[in-house]
Amino acid sequence: MRRWLVLVNRRAGRFPVSPAIVTHALDSAGIDYDVEAPESISEMKALVAAERSAGRSHFATVGGDGTVNLVVNELMEMDWAEPPTVGVLPSGTGCDLLRTFGIPQDIGGAARHLSGEQIYAIDVPYLEGAWGRRHFVNVAQAGVGAAAAETAPRLSRRLGSARYPIAFAGRLPRFPVGHISLTTEKRTLETDALAVILANAQFFAGGWNVAPKATLIDGRLDVQIINTPKTRAPALVPKVVKGTHLGDKAVRRLSAAEFDLRVEPAWPVEADGDFLGNTDIRGRVVPAAINLKI
Repeated sequence: MRRWLVLVNRRAGRFPVSPAIVTHALDSAGIDYDVEAPESISEMKALVAAERSAGRSHFATVGGDGTVNLVVNELMEMDWAEPPTVGVLPSGTGCDLLRTFGIPQDIGGAARHLSGEQIYAIDVPYLEGAWGRRHFVNVAQAGVGAAAAETAPRLSRRLGSARYPIAFAGRLPRFPVGHISLTTEKRTLETDALAVILANAQFFAGGWNVAPKATLIDGRLDVQIINTPKTRAPALVPKVVKGTHLGDKAVRRLSAAEFDLRVEPAWPVEADGDFLGNTDIRGRVVPAAINLKI
């Protein structure tokens, strides 16, 4: 079914988006759609499942990366003869996934991208740990950045995109340096570190260009191991924001289609901004699993 199911996340960002704003943007763009604004995560999951059973193949989210993650995880649990198509209308503080493609960070501008036939067949990696399995689309990480992602939702929504850097600054001083063992299909690497970045796309944390060389169509993750003294970490952050950190001696970059990460002591883990649990973890990339409407 080519008609879009547009799912509005009422809780995304500081100010809930009105379905009326969404329908106006879609009408202005000439999109064929049905809009739903579920009251809970469980209701959103149920809607996706019901619409899939009814033959729906095109799903659009209104929210941020976490909303995309929720819908994609539901779609990845289903059997498809052809990959489903996902579109994104950013609300709240925006959607980092869209920054990789240069799609506007406003609902009206992004709605125009739902028209036409242009799609991008993107990889969808997954992580597995004691907490279960979770797919992600954008960026996952273990270490101090994941600790910040765990803390950020507890801060006031009024802070907007500043919640993550504030949480990072708060968690860094007491965060333990870990000894990691990272095994990919090609090698095993052991070292001390503060964080391991697992990037499918390029941006996270509200526009930080964490993986400027990542691409979502190569069947591989862009993996970065950050090994720097905590006293020097704040100086590395501006480089990460700008995407100039890859040449820093504190950063080791490699790529992997699958991996196993073990850390002592255990680190927190997040994916697309959502805290999942703790290491150890393993993961793999599922190539060309979703058609992203661009």
